[in-house]
Amino acid sequence: MTSATHTPAPAAQATLNRPNMVSVGTMVWLASELMFFAGLFAMYFSLRAALPHEWATESAKLNVLFASINTAILVSSSFTAQFGVWRAEEMKPRRSGPIYALRQWGMIEWFYLTFVLGAIFVGVQAYEFATLVSHEDLAISTNGYGSVFYITTGFHGLHVVGGLIAFLLIIGRANLAKRFGQFEATAAIVVSYYWHFVDVVWIALFAIIYFLK
Repeated sequence: MTSATHTPAPAAQATLNRPNMVSVGTMVWLASELMFFAGLFAMYFSLRAALPHEWATESAKLNVLFASINTAILVSSSFTAQFGVWRAEEMKPRRSGPIYALRQWGMIEWFYLTFVLGAIFVGVQAYEFATLVSHEDLAISTNGYGSVFYITTGFHGLHVVGGLIAFLLIIGRANLAKRFGQFEATAAIVVSYYWHFVDVVWIALFAIIYFLK
């Protein structure tokens, strides 16, 4: 009687069942970033408790509708980034059809769209800052509210810019790679972790700054 032979799984498939050290490292780093933003939140609530009348006066200057639309733009970019990740997991870096056929888009096209949406968010936020300074006389040095508002939203904006740079690097790497493989796909997934984190942090900031009374 001959014993049944088992075909070993391909090495690439086997690695999918192991913890990816890049992903694990990214999650640890995001945990430290979460603590950083927790400190900003603590600063915000501490000054707000000490200066309630100033908060009531200055927060009325914010354009809630304008910020809500900008928030919707950033949140939608999280969906487009995830679509790009799914294509990366399918090892499909580029579109296989016309540009208007979204279902045939690859990772690169979805990440380009994510970059555009993120850039719009940063541009709109910069416009909001300029409007508050020029029309509402609310600058970072005006008072405690101005300092906290610009520090919290400004640091988040810098994180968004960092994510945009990361998307460009991933797109460039995919274009230069002779063969799109596990390394490129993992890099795309890791960047999406960061981008989703940035979006979630902004949702919390947006709710606290613009709606919490």
